Amino acid sequence: MLHSPTLHNLGSINLDHFYRVPHLVHPGETLASRSYHVGLGGKGANQSLAMALAGGQVCHWGRLGRQDAWARDRLARAGVDVSHVELVDEASGHAIIQVDDQGENAIILHPGANHGFSRRDRDDLCEAAQPGDWLLVQNECNGLAELLECARHKGLAVAFNPAPMSETVLEMPLQACRLLFVNRGEAAWLAGLPETSDAEILLEGLNKKLPQTATVLTLGSEGAWYQRDSDRQFQRALPVKAVDTTGAGDTFIGYFMAALQEKREIGDCLALAAHAAALGVQRPGAADSIPSRDEVTRQMDQQTND
Repeated sequence: MLHSPTLHNLGSINLDHFYRVPHLVHPGETLASRSYHVGLGGKGANQSLAMALAGGQVCHWGRLGRQDAWARDRLARAGVDVSHVELVDEASGHAIIQVDDQGENAIILHPGANHGFSRRDRDDLCEAAQPGDWLLVQNECNGLAELLECARHKGLAVAFNPAPMSETVLEMPLQACRLLFVNRGEAAWLAGLPETSDAEILLEGLNKKLPQTATVLTLGSEGAWYQRDSDRQFQRALPVKAVDTTGAGDTFIGYFMAALQEKREIGDCLALAAHAAALGVQRPGAADSIPSRDEVTRQMDQQTND
């Protein structure tokens, strides 16, 4: 029997504390929020949730404070395999998120249990995976350099979203990655170029730095690009009014990987991901904003018929 490639996501699980504010707080300013709520977040959890809601097969590897087991249950209800989400006697990772009236956000992150992965944890992940499986990682957990090397030796296809970007990313064995998801700022940092560079210049810089790695460059309202060697494909952004951009990139990644798992053409992967992200930014929250596959399909069908 042929093995159906699974996506294993070693990723952060956070509790997101959302504060709705008229504008992002300035240094020295005390600002009253208009509303507050707490929800599931973390780039890892968001991407696993998005992939599951898109119909993908995803196994999440994570660490969560025992008192916050509800977050693991939330992932499980969406279809994520949570058999490798460990409940620990530590504080969960969490984020303090401001969202202003224009839908922009500012985030303070505390990693908590997300930075407690041991070498044995990473080795166990690689042992549990099969050669040819995908491994998805972000930059909100510890030990990623060792994990990328382990994955390469195991024969896993690595997709890396180096967010939030940091100097440590430049020291990682990025050549072990088959696919890289970056926004404009992350692409510029990796390629050593000004953030104001045109998309084509950023793509050329990344191709020169990592010639064996495909790139998905997301540019918000300016659309998204896919690049592999000399092949480039562009996906326009959909014209929508953003309510909250938190988690939009994670929704895009989860849906793209689900479509890739279905062996769809790259253009189809980009289109599905763009429509999902466009739906998500019209809703508040991170995990709460991720649409179902049925919702995305209906929107795409409606646009085709219009």
